[in-house]
Amino acid sequence: MEFRPLMRKNKELPREDCLALLRHEKRGVLSVAGDGGYPYGTPINHYYNDEDGKLYFHCGRVGHRLDALRRDGKACFTCIDEGAPVEGHWALLFRSVIVFGTVEIVDDAARAREIAARLSRKFTDDEAYIAEEIARSLRATLLLVMTPEHICGKIVTES
Repeated sequence: MEFRPLMRKNKELPREDCLALLRHEKRGVLSVAGDGGYPYGTPINHYYNDEDGKLYFHCGRVGHRLDALRRDGKACFTCIDEGAPVEGHWALLFRSVIVFGTVEIVDDAARAREIAARLSRKFTDDEAYIAEEIARSLRATLLLVMTPEHICGKIVTES
């Protein structure tokens, strides 16, 4: 598929800045083709893996999002930073990234455990807590992997 180019090239983020935002930010919105053709977007934690260039998410084993992904694995993930003040203005400068790709369920339990630990480290460095939480929750959790087909980002001033 041919993805649309960003119309305002002067607002485009370089790819490395897009990846840095995905590495640093803790959450975004994963949007899928929901019931009745309506878009369905939900806030979700994510982990960007430099090793394979993919995004990972965790979720429960049932629900609207999973039903939609089983029908159609295409999805869009949007991530935005918290913004920075612009000197002399009330507005904030924001960076955002949109990732288009396909989402699949990770069936490998060892891989799910490893990625769940990496995702957890975005929130805490307490290894004992991470191990306990994974041991307690992993059976009730699914790990999703998004293979990006297109990544673009931009910087905009709030107005």
